Formats: sequence, structure tokens, C-alpha cells
Amino acid sequence: MTDDQQPIRVLVVEDDPVAADAHVMYVGRVPGFVAVGKAHTGAEARRVLDRTAVDLLLLDLHLPDVHGLQLARSLRAAGYHADVIAVTSARDLAVVREGVSLGVVQYVLKPFTFSTLRDRLVRYAEFHAAVGEASGQDDVDRALAVLRAPSPAALPKGLSGPTLERVTGTLREAAQGLTAAGVAEAVGISRITARRYLEHLVESGRAARKPVYGQVGRPELVYRWVFQGR
Repeated sequence: MTDDQQPIRVLVVEDDPVAADAHVMYVGRVPGFVAVGKAHTGAEARRVLDRTAVDLLLLDLHLPDVHGLQLARSLRAAGYHADVIAVTSARDLAVVREGVSLGVVQYVLKPFTFSTLRDRLVRYAEFHAAVGEASGQDDVDRALAVLRAPSPAALPKGLSGPTLERVTGTLREAAQGLTAAGVAEAVGISRITARRYLEHLVESGRAARKPVYGQVGRPELVYRWVFQGR
């Protein structure tokens, strides 16, 4: 972003407070973007839009008072022109198709990492910056192509999907949290490997860690599942 370009203003609409805070933090880490607010319901989102200029909504489709696509439809009808990135666990392709007509330019499936959202935001910024007149079909195709990710976001090197699922399931069932050693024993992996998966969950906003001090020695890190999305 050059000095004369304004940052893309983002409103995070997410009913879960922990996830909303994580998404605001993620947006703030991407150059060229600024989170101008967060809302936990559709009604709250409309109130923010009435007083704040917004270019892009990070919109959870499952809000407590309205479906995200119904909110997007009502905003279009009311003259709001912000684009939408749907941040959701909904995997219904019919919903995806409907969203296209309502200004949904990207879908990000929960749970996701910062790198996944960063990729979508960077691509949106390229799309948003496209100005002028297309010289032909190729220019139009290129402008639309930047929104499409070339492939699903990969896990960090050395991590596997099946093991991540087992670690995730183990941690979710532990209401009081677990240490890396506890996860390692439950899943059948080494403590070092368990810590790598747990740190990945922390980085992606799905888990939190805190030190627990015992009688002697160094404190142990206890990991706890915090992600509440559907």
C-alpha cells in the first residue's frame, strides 16, 4: 500500500467473542487493512455500519438473530455496498452459490489459521485495487482470478491432518486443559510432536495456553480449547 492509499476498512461480524477478538487481531496483522469495529449480531452490525465507513465485512453466517446471507441481502437492499468474506463452518454449496449474488467474494471455512485469512485478504486487496477500463476479456479474467486461491491452505511442514484431528478431539474433551505430555500420552505421539500441534492450535486461535506453577521446578504449559464456532 502506498502512502496515498487508504487502508481497507473491515468490520468483523462474529457472535463468539473469542473468535471475534482473534479475527480483529488477524486483520490488524495484514498490511493495508484496519479493523474498524466488531459486532456480535446482525442488528449490532447494522448499527456500526450506520456510523462507520466499511469496505469489507468478515461475516459469520450463523448469527444469533439472523442468518448471515439474510443480513447481506438486507444490507444490499438498504444501499450498503461493502463486500463480504464469509467466515463460517457452513459447507453447503447451495449457500455458497447464493452468497455470490449478495456480494460474498470469498469463503473461509472455520477453523482456519492466520495464514489462510491473510491469503484471502491479500487477494481481496488486489481485487479491490483494480481500477480503470479493461482492454479485453483477459483483463476481466485476471481481475476475477486474483480472488481464487490456487489450492487449499496447507498445514505447517511436518503436521498431518489426521493427527491434528486426534489432538483437537483430545483437547476439546479436556475441560480443564492438558499439558503437551498429557496430549502425547492420549494420542500416542511424542511430547515434542504434541507441543507442535498444540502451538499450531494456539496460533490459529483455537486453543490458549497458560503456565501452571507446581511445587518445584519450571511451570508447565497447560493448553485449553477455546474455539466456540460451529
